[in-house]
Formats: sequence, structure tokens, C-alpha cells
Amino acid sequence: MSAAAKALELAAKPQAQRYLVLGALGVVFGDIGTSPLYALRLCFAGSRDLSPAAVYGVLSLVAWALAIVVLFKYILVVMRADNRGEGGVLALSALVLRAFPNGSGTYVLALTAGLIGASLFYGDGVITPAISVLSAVEGLEVVTPGLKEYVLPLTLVLLIGIFVIQQRGTGEVGRYFGPVMALWFAVLGLTGIVHILQEPSVLIGLNPYWGIALIVSHPWKGFILLGAVVLAVTGGEALYADMGHFGRRAITTAWMRLVFPALLLNYFGQGALLLHDPSALANPFFRMVPDWATLPLVILASAATIIASQAVISGAFAITSQAVQLGYLPRMLIRHTSDHERGQVYVPRVNFLLSIAVLGLVLGFRSSNNLGSAYGIAVTGAMGIDTILAYVYMVRVQRWSILPTTILFGLFLATDASFFSANLLKFLQGGWVPVVIGSAAVLVMSTWIKGRRLLAERRREATIPLASLLARIKPGSPIRIPGTSVFMTGNVQQVPASLLHNLKHNKTLHERVVLMSVKTADIPRVPEEERLEIHHLDHNFHTITAKYGFTEEPNIWRVLAQCRLQSFPFKLMETSVFVGREKIVASDKGKMAVWRKKLFVFLSNNAINATEFFHIPSNLVIELGGQTEI
Repeated sequence: MSAAAKALELAAKPQAQRYLVLGALGVVFGDIGTSPLYALRLCFAGSRDLSPAAVYGVLSLVAWALAIVVLFKYILVVMRADNRGEGGVLALSALVLRAFPNGSGTYVLALTAGLIGASLFYGDGVITPAISVLSAVEGLEVVTPGLKEYVLPLTLVLLIGIFVIQQRGTGEVGRYFGPVMALWFAVLGLTGIVHILQEPSVLIGLNPYWGIALIVSHPWKGFILLGAVVLAVTGGEALYADMGHFGRRAITTAWMRLVFPALLLNYFGQGALLLHDPSALANPFFRMVPDWATLPLVILASAATIIASQAVISGAFAITSQAVQLGYLPRMLIRHTSDHERGQVYVPRVNFLLSIAVLGLVLGFRSSNNLGSAYGIAVTGAMGIDTILAYVYMVRVQRWSILPTTILFGLFLATDASFFSANLLKFLQGGWVPVVIGSAAVLVMSTWIKGRRLLAERRREATIPLASLLARIKPGSPIRIPGTSVFMTGNVQQVPASLLHNLKHNKTLHERVVLMSVKTADIPRVPEEERLEIHHLDHNFHTITAKYGFTEEPNIWRVLAQCRLQSFPFKLMETSVFVGREKIVASDKGKMAVWRKKLFVFLSNNAINATEFFHIPSNLVIELGGQTEI
């Protein structure tokens, strides 16, 4: 490389890094960045004790929650557990599963933990848009109490708009997210500084003594308070989940240089305001600015909450796409909304279900104060699972020293458990909502996994090994006809049912027979040179195994084109792709409850067909039906 080229590359790297940092501001930190709208207000909602000791204590708990959970746990430790650059609970569970034999008790526990963590993310994806947008629009009540009756309708309109634009993808508006959130964090910091300068004694709250003293002096009230303090760190797990899009360095830079300081300044600014004017407790965030600035701040806050909601909803799409590829959910329509970014996907079915759930929450709870009771269980549960899986990964895979690692993760888990148990107190007041959503998701995913396993067993019982079929083929028997037949199958070592049906009814085979299987690896992306595994067998039989990562989209059209590069070309006009379309029937026998079998049948019947999911050219497809009892 020439000196000029090296200089150009070095100059481009800082520029690219700045774009990544700006993008991280718009996607990663939207949730945690809008927490100041409601977190501190809800911390005082129960006791309304605004004495200096109480204010210092709450601020201390908030500041150290941000430090321990986000900075120490996620930024410095958990983000080291990346699956080839990808983060998130499913990527982490895939890493952990490698350390245990498939089917062992520990393997099942690790898989179950991953499924629960992913399911709790859906609970967070329902509550975050509802509470964020509602809390922002409630700022209109500060402008004038007469606007209170418009808060709920305007919130519903904004939420409907958020879900409607999902189908267009985040690509068109994504470039605006970063600058808007950069402005938002700048406003958070500046408004906080103004009030801190008026009441600098509030900085005493940085001392952890005040938080500890508050809990020790009032143990029960302090324990209940933790259920509200955790609202300040909601969205912290998004740093890890979105690591694959922006990288650890960009996320760390954005957090350390802007997000963390801005959040601390704003929380302490709100605390200073409450010490100076206790009446501001009704809505301390919007009371931080003069009357003339309230409406512009409501508009900016609404934009920030829309961005936060967009990020969480997009995260639900991404985790659904990963779950489908890993075989944890049935096949469903997944649209890629960007030609350049793999992570930008749109899942219509998930978008519809989320929209119904979010709108129902807003109509049911009607205020951010009420929704605060529903918030927390899903987030803290997901954080606890991240901690446990990361500990197993660090000890079993990375071989970290057991004693110091156990002490470190023991601190993290104790923090997560404290927050989680405190939020359990709010179960009847609304905390049951994310639990129900998460439980339903776990039930669906576990049923699908177990049902697929039973179905695979039935298929093995009904078929024969490929080697046995090859041994029976003789010259002229069966009759060979011109062309190529491709049989889609889950196991290229077994004869697929569609091939047996074809032999039974047509008594013929094509001159060239190909058994093709699509496998999902436990890595985000499979290198192109490792994509295909091709084997040539007797009697012009061949097997192709196409490997994809759990963030990739299988595409049989591209597989057929890539075969040409490996000296195994296909003439599309002479090729037929056989796909099995079987009817699954639930029986009253076996290891699985009948009602779960019926749920599996329902999920299977509503999954999109293999032709559409694998992008098989429809003019090449021949479907052969059958019936399988599970």
C-alpha cells in the first residue's frame, strides 16, 4: 500500500468512527436517554419525602445504579462476550451452548435461559414505547393544565404513526436519529448544569454513603425505592444487544463522553430543583426550563421518545429474525429494509402484535405514573440472565480465574436480583404485563423447539438412509429422465419424504439428483468461502449443505448461482425443486401434552412456506404433500 493510501485510510478511520458514535446515539441510547422524563419523579412518588437526606440518597442510588449496571457490567465486562462482533442474549446463549454437550442438562438450562431472556425483551418492547411517548406528551400539562385531555389521544396518534412507518424501514430516517439524540443529550446536560449551579450542594449525592444510609435507615422503603431506581437504567441492555451494529468502541465512546455525563447532570439538576422548589415534583423534568421553553422541550422530548421507541421495536424485529434462523420460532415473513445494513429488518406479524399490545397498555394504564408499575420486571429479569450467561461464558469458555470472576459477577447479580425482587412488589399493580408477555413467548418458542424435535423423530422413522437407497439403484431401474431435481431436506443423510413420494407415484428419477439442506450456524455470519458444502455420490446423486449465520437471510437462488463457482452448475430451465408440504396431525400419544401439540400444529400451519422463506424461484418449485402424526 502506498504512503498516500495509508494516509487516506488513517484519515478515514476517525471519520467512520465519528459516524458510528453518532449512529449509536440515535439507536443504542434512545431508551436509557429518555429515562429522565419519568425516573426521578417516580422515585419520589411513594414517599414524597424531599428532605436533603432523601434527595441525596435517591440521587446516589441512581448514579451508582448507572455506574454498576451500565458502566462496570455492560461496558467494561459483558460486552467482551461477543459472538464474532454480535451481542444480545441469543448471541450470548449461542456462545455458552458450545461449552456443553447437546442435550445435556446444563445445555438445556442454558438454552432455556436464552429463551427467557429473549422473551423478556418482548415485554420491554411493549412497555418502552408506551411509557416513553406518554411521559413526553404529558409535558403538555406543564404548558397549560387545559391540554390534559389531549394527552391520551395525541399519544395514541404518535404511537400509531410509529408502527405505521416501520414498514418503510429505519434507513430513510436513521441519519436524523443521531443528531436529534445528540441535541437531546446536550439539552439534558445544560438544563442540569443550570440548576446544579443554583444548588451545588446536591453533588453530595455522588457519595455512595447517602444511598446506603437511605436504605439502612428505612430498609423497607429503600427496598421499594429500588423498583423505581431501576427505571434509570432501563435500556442499559441495549448497549450489548446493538453491539453488532456499531461495535464496542463506538458505544463506549458515546457513553463515556456524552451519555453518562448528560444523564448524571440532568438527574442531579432535577434533584437540585426539588431541593429549591418541592412543588416541582409533579413533573420535575419539564419544570427545569422556563415557561417559554416548555413547549419546545415537549416537542424535542416527543422526538426523542419516538426514536427510543423505534429502536426498541427494531430490536424486537432483529431478535425475532435471529430466533427464526436458529429454529426457535416458526418461519415468518421478514423483510430487509436496507440494501446495506443487515440488521435493518421488518417483521409485519411482530409489528402488528406489538402495536396492539402497546395501544392496549396506554388505554389501560392511561398515565406514565401507572405504567411505571408495569416497567422493571422484564428489564431486570433480562439483565440478570445476561449476567448469569456471561459468567458461564467467561469461566467455561474464556477461562477467567474462578474466584475473582465469581466475586465480580456476584456483585452484578446481587444488584440485578435486588432490582428484580423490588419490582416483583409491583406485580399486581401492572408488573404482571411483561411477565404474561414473556411467558407467552417462552411457551411459543419452547413448544416450537420441542415440536420440531418430535417431528424430526417421526420423519426419521418414516424414511431410510440415503446410503440404503443408493445401494438399491440399478442401471435402468428406476427410469432416469433428463434434468436435475433438487429435494429440500433437513438431513442430507436421509432420503426426504418428497423423494420417496416422487418414486412411489412417478416411478422415475432425474438424471441428476441433489439433496439440499439449509443449516443455521451459531455465529452471526458465515464467510462466503464456507457457505457451501458439496458432496458427489454414486448414481449422479449429490448433497449440498448451505450454511448461514443467525443474522443472515437464506437464499436458494444465490446458492444455485454460487454452485457454478464451484464447478457444479445448474441449468435453471432443466431444474425442478421439490418441497414437501406436509399436514401435521396431533395425536394423544407421546412425550408432549396434547394441547402443546395442537399449539405446534397451529404455529406450523401459520408459518410461511419454504418457497417464500428460502427465496426459491417459484417457477422451479414442485410441492409434494403428505401427513405426519406427532
